[in-house]
Amino acid sequence: MSFGALLQNVSKHIELTAIEQELFTTFLTEKKLEKGAIVLEQGGICNAIHFVNEGILRAYFLSEEGKETTVMFAISDWWITDMHAFTTHKKSLLTIQALEKSSILSLSKANFDKLLIEIPKLERFFRILMQNAYIREQLRGLDNLSLPAKQKYAIFMEKYPSIAKLLTQKQIASYLGITPEFLSIIRADS
Repeated sequence: MSFGALLQNVSKHIELTAIEQELFTTFLTEKKLEKGAIVLEQGGICNAIHFVNEGILRAYFLSEEGKETTVMFAISDWWITDMHAFTTHKKSLLTIQALEKSSILSLSKANFDKLLIEIPKLERFFRILMQNAYIREQLRGLDNLSLPAKQKYAIFMEKYPSIAKLLTQKQIASYLGITPEFLSIIRADS
């Protein structure tokens, strides 16, 4: 099991001793996922947060009418979960799915809570992650409310060019809150 990318991710925000790194890694479980594998089912119990070692995952919401709305993507070196369900112990609002063959390191909620007691500085690390996620989502929400679709698409392509190459038109449209057909028109005009 390789923890190099994870430990490098953590080191962007806090410094762990060799002993703390070793302890941290004992709390993780590696999972290999095939394309299409479901990590979390909407309505299920969200009992883990996941670090993407390789591959790409997508979190989406499925409405009662069957419309998929993509909430986020996670590529290598990113974290993903249904944060609402993970922290409140309520049913998941999201489904998390592997869009290609992927490898993740999962930290269960029970181990997460133990880890924060064992290595208190990890609380700072996860607080920073959650703050950054909140800021990102707040800005995305404001963009979705105030910008035309063409500009939202341009911003997405500028921020996430490497992700865009891996996604279908339907997945990008779902993330932007538009139809795939409208995205085709926007792309044709670009």
